[in-house]
Amino acid sequence: MSRYATMFDRLAEAGEGAFGAFLMLGDPDLRTSARLLDQLVEGGADMIEVGIPFSDPVADGPVIQAAAQRALRAGVRVGDCFELIAAFRQRHLDVPVGILTYANLVMARAGFMRDATEVGADSLLIADVPALEAKSFTREMEQAGIEPVLIAAPNTPDMTLRRIANLSKAYTYCVSRPGITGTHAGGQFDSRLITRLRKAGASPPVFGFGISKPEHVNAAMNAGAVGVICGSAIVDCAFREGDVAKFVNDLKRATRERVGYEMN
Repeated sequence: MSRYATMFDRLAEAGEGAFGAFLMLGDPDLRTSARLLDQLVEGGADMIEVGIPFSDPVADGPVIQAAAQRALRAGVRVGDCFELIAAFRQRHLDVPVGILTYANLVMARAGFMRDATEVGADSLLIADVPALEAKSFTREMEQAGIEPVLIAAPNTPDMTLRRIANLSKAYTYCVSRPGITGTHAGGQFDSRLITRLRKAGASPPVFGFGISKPEHVNAAMNAGAVGVICGSAIVDCAFREGDVAKFVNDLKRATRERVGYEMN
């Protein structure tokens, strides 16, 4: 079983949802980034999602864009990010790690998927590749031993949703609102999207975009998701030198209140 499948089974048995925590690798520097990754686990994050800094992250809002720019100014490159992941994997053997990045970086580095697998990453989400163009990417991911993740939205047509259900393996990233990542507005956690994904046989649905408070986590759980991913709020907490572990712990506790999606 993959680390994701093992994690979801464990949490379902315990009656709680998954909490995913996002950080931009290399922000503000490599040493601090490694320390922050450990703080996510200390706070109770069940899975980690990491960004690789890119100059034009079209799916991300101002907080994560700024984090990417800080990392790039510090000279952080893809190879540095893979080294961070490899070191994290040595310290945390069982925590699933997913990479969120963009097609330019994947295509510019020969063997990107193979390298990602070798350093211990479990999944890859290429944010600017639409489902209709994803198959060649997901095929290469699976050949390299890394699980694809695709994005689904409430306004995604049924035909496209079925394609996403077929291609996305680790989990299904469900966006809670149109637009970009950020903390400026809470999402609308549409239970109908979860129902449609379940009917299509999709991998476990996890809500992201705009999650920054325990009540957002509660709403996502009540809508039937198996978990949430918080990004901008964590990145902002780290930037302001807040207590990242405590912030993550406060949100993680909210995943224990209700899990509405039954694993198949």
